[in-house]
Amino acid sequence: MFTTADLSDKHGEEVRIAEPLFRDYGLRKAFSGQISTVVAPGDNSLVAAAIEETGQGRVLVVDNAAKMDCALLGDRLAFLAYEHNWSGVVVNGCVRDSAELVSIDIGIKAIGTFPRRSLKSGGGRRDVPVTFAGVVFRPGDWLYADEDGIVVAQA
Repeated sequence: MFTTADLSDKHGEEVRIAEPLFRDYGLRKAFSGQISTVVAPGDNSLVAAAIEETGQGRVLVVDNAAKMDCALLGDRLAFLAYEHNWSGVVVNGCVRDSAELVSIDIGIKAIGTFPRRSLKSGGGRRDVPVTFAGVVFRPGDWLYADEDGIVVAQA
């Protein structure tokens, strides 16, 4: 088992620590795994496509540029992520169905909640580096999250 505080102490400048912008929404408060990314500008089509793949314990990092005008993850996709063995999802934006998310055994961190669903136009990009919260999230790097925050280590 890990804690982000211990990882920070042990590895110092070798790890990247995200700014404390995120709240916990899933049942699992501590989660880790290799990073897969989605750039999702107000559109969760690629989020859904990624979650439909076998997660293999990975963490999906979703970048909506901290926009708060729609939710990119709700209870249906969160449960699908759990079923497909994703360890967690980090959303640089909003989620919805928060009362249900707390009962799904997956890690979910997001900036906030918003009831409106996203567009479904197929926009976005997959598995490219994304930068937010003062950290670059690269596909294949490792993400560790708990109640204290998010730590990213190079693969």
